[in-house]
Amino acid sequence: MLCAGIGNKMDLIHDKLIRSDKIYWLDRKHRDKHEDSFFDLMDRFVVYLNQTCYTGITGYEFHYALYEKGTFYKKHLDQFVNNKGRAFTMIMYLNIDWKQGDGGELCIYHLDHNQNIAPINGKCVFFKSSELEHEVLLSNQPRLSITGWLKTN
Repeated sequence: MLCAGIGNKMDLIHDKLIRSDKIYWLDRKHRDKHEDSFFDLMDRFVVYLNQTCYTGITGYEFHYALYEKGTFYKKHLDQFVNNKGRAFTMIMYLNIDWKQGDGGELCIYHLDHNQNIAPINGKCVFFKSSELEHEVLLSNQPRLSITGWLKTN
């Protein structure tokens, strides 16, 4: 797993005061049956979204995100300043027996209120990458997810 960064390409920085999780990119080149099964599911989901919602999705990228005890990710948008390709954010939680007090909630900043979403196993969160500012609150237990973006050209 790699220490996660902020930004992309030439703008990539590592600042543990903003983001302190670790990531591992999923890739069909790994020839991992679980990753391949996940990608097969995402391929079907993209076809469905494009046929029913005319989303224009042309690709995706996903990684495992591990928030160890004491880690977080401050308020941000999931779209780069120099690349508007990330259309939708998708987070799938992989935390069995998550309890209130374990922290690590996803805090969504709506115009008139904040919404905290507990990272409970099997829960999926889906939103427009360019519109919802959010953060991962301090995690008091190890927190795991598959996080990624459905992309357009």
